[in-house]
Amino acid sequence: MAVSEAGIQPATVAAAAAPRRKPRTGLRVILPAIWVALVAVLVVAADFLPVPSPTHMDFDAAEARPSLAHPLGADLDGRDILSRLAHGARVSVIVSVAAPLIGLVFGTFFGLIASFYGGVPRMAILGVLDAMLAFPSLIFALGLTTVLGPTLLNVTLALGIMSVPAFARIARANAIVLLNREFVLASRTAGAGDLYVMFREILPNMAMSLVTYALTVMSIMIVAEGSLSFLGVGIPPPTPSWGSMIAEGREALERAPHVCLIPAFAMFLTVLSLNLLGDALRQKTEAKEGGLS
Repeated sequence: MAVSEAGIQPATVAAAAAPRRKPRTGLRVILPAIWVALVAVLVVAADFLPVPSPTHMDFDAAEARPSLAHPLGADLDGRDILSRLAHGARVSVIVSVAAPLIGLVFGTFFGLIASFYGGVPRMAILGVLDAMLAFPSLIFALGLTTVLGPTLLNVTLALGIMSVPAFARIARANAIVLLNREFVLASRTAGAGDLYVMFREILPNMAMSLVTYALTVMSIMIVAEGSLSFLGVGIPPPTPSWGSMIAEGREALERAPHVCLIPAFAMFLTVLSLNLLGDALRQKTEAKEGGLS
């Protein structure tokens, strides 16, 4: 039986007129937030946990499985894995926060300059950014930490410099779109200068895009720091880091897999959680911008 357009039209109109339901905050946001909060608690409470020092060696407990004495077991030298995991989280958190912050500040500044001004400033900035993007990031960080020395400051600095081009590209792309918006033109008409327009009109309106990307970069920095520590040019011993724990545990992967797999699993969950939170924030920002357009 054919159905007439008149019978379909009211239902179609009603469906179109019905308000869209806001997406609920599901487990894909709650669970990552809980894990990130747990890592933050470990970072703060690492010195107060009822476990041995991360550098204390108990050779009688070498490669011990999880037990009451060692909740997550012990490594090849009898050091408590939970204690080293908590103190290693400090390294990951410091690097994953400080390095993107360096890239965010300098990348945003250079991106704004390249979007506002043409000629030599734009060509110089874009040329340097293209050269940095063409060079393998991990090789750059590896070379810089080798030359400067494997310290927490140098690792953070190397990874921060590595993230500048990406932030600059995102800042420039957002600024170019916003330059032709009505509020920017109105500010120009009122006599506002370039610095005022940059930091009072453009920057606040692209802040969410930069913050969303910063969450993704944080997860990348955790993996990059772990890679440097795995290669032996990250944080030097006796300071524990997740990458060095994985590197040390690979020697006994067959007879004591927990020594390597536990820090690897912690790194995996942290990176996954940050990516999921960043994706959720991006979707929320896009939905809000779509509602305002």
